[in-house]
Amino acid sequence: MMDLDISQREGACHCGTVRFHVTLPQGLRSARRCTCSICRMRGAIAVTATRDGFVITAGEEALTRYTFNTGTAQHYFCSKCGIYTHHKRRSNPDQYGVNVACLAGISPFDFDEVIVNDGVNHPSDSGEARIAGVLRFVPAEYGGKVA
Repeated sequence: MMDLDISQREGACHCGTVRFHVTLPQGLRSARRCTCSICRMRGAIAVTATRDGFVITAGEEALTRYTFNTGTAQHYFCSKCGIYTHHKRRSNPDQYGVNVACLAGISPFDFDEVIVNDGVNHPSDSGEARIAGVLRFVPAEYGGKVA
């Protein structure tokens, strides 16, 4: 069973150029997916950090930023390996969404269920946050053993 109360973690992109330290006020309990166009395409699970709780420790010069639509959300990627590391949220610009796959010792497949937020009808536009659904991961069994 994964410890959902983890609040401090080191993280990095795939190639290790971009490295960071993050404090997660809600631990891993804040894990979410989103249905907006960029989240659908990148497929990441993000956890919540405050802006002062996310510190780049190496490779900041290798980060590239992408914005679209309102330009409020800012999505960051390693320019070397292309991995999405984090984004400044549109719904709360004082928060970052951090890619759990970049966190040391954590895999997106460690979560039994992940809430999916309705990002198509964004709370900044509609006035209310809505849940679009839940993603579940069920490990396959091979010969009675979990893969």
